[in-house]
Amino acid sequence: MSDIAQIEAAATRLLGHARRTPLLSSRSLDKIAGKRVLVKAECLQHTGSFKFRGAWSALSAMSDAVKKTGVLAYSSGNHAQGVAMAARAHGAPAVIVMPSDAPMVKIANTQALGAEVVLYDRASENRDTIGADLAQSRGLTLIKPFDDPLVIAGQGSVGLEIAEQAAQEGVSSADVLVCCGGGGLSAGIALALESRAPGLQVRPVEPEDFDDMARSLRSGQIERNATTSGSICDAVISPQPGEITFPILKRLAGPGLVVSETDCLHAMALAFEHLRIVVEPGGAVALAAALFYPDAAEGDAVIVTASGGNVDPPVFIRALETRQAASNRSARPLTR
Repeated sequence: MSDIAQIEAAATRLLGHARRTPLLSSRSLDKIAGKRVLVKAECLQHTGSFKFRGAWSALSAMSDAVKKTGVLAYSSGNHAQGVAMAARAHGAPAVIVMPSDAPMVKIANTQALGAEVVLYDRASENRDTIGADLAQSRGLTLIKPFDDPLVIAGQGSVGLEIAEQAAQEGVSSADVLVCCGGGGLSAGIALALESRAPGLQVRPVEPEDFDDMARSLRSGQIERNATTSGSICDAVISPQPGEITFPILKRLAGPGLVVSETDCLHAMALAFEHLRIVVEPGGAVALAAALFYPDAAEGDAVIVTASGGNVDPPVFIRALETRQAASNRSARPLTR
């Protein structure tokens, strides 16, 4: 089980390797949200996503013998790139199992980082089975995308930075809206904030029809998604919350929030317009909740993660077009 000691140790191993990403703000975004909005721009992290932190945390804790044999990961793209880059730096071969419908930019970037990519059909094939067969036949060590203590610890380093940066901004009490798939980032941040900034509370955010974490937090037990494909928010789509991550969030997180794909596209355009950052749909769910549902978070300030920026150009163009179409959009009650 991950804890603050593991997060601090991971943060130490990450020093000089991961970027300390900024906490950005814009008066224009504040006006839209009706409160102060602080954006933790993990889209500026190595490989364009927070996932590099967890990958480095896991690989840097492995023995040389394990690294030499190689590592395995399954991912729609961001974890894939994080593991590929960390593995290359550690001299470890990497095999990545990716869905064939993942954004082409993510597949290409993973291959460019030196990893072997194995594609599968996520509608008809099981990535866990494929991964298990590869691990057994090649002797590879699996780095799970979220349900691994070392990965959670690496993602928790985001929470340590948020605690310090929020204090510098004079924010000691606020909701922290976190883009959520399996819950690795949310759980890591929640553990870090529990120790370093208890006035800040994590609220996981998901896209419509893939709100397994929100439903699980409501019911008190792990709930599955009916499907694992069919959303532009691929970065935050998982079958269900993790066996490790869910208990952490059940104890520490507030209710989950749910936004539409249109909200995400609009948030992407606004992030580009006012912060000059590129955010992918799944990496924009938290910002969408903060901007378009003013009653979602309590208090005068809200902190959000912009968790990834690996977006195919056609989707980004669609986001810019959505911005114009939604210019007169009004706030509406949030789905919980």
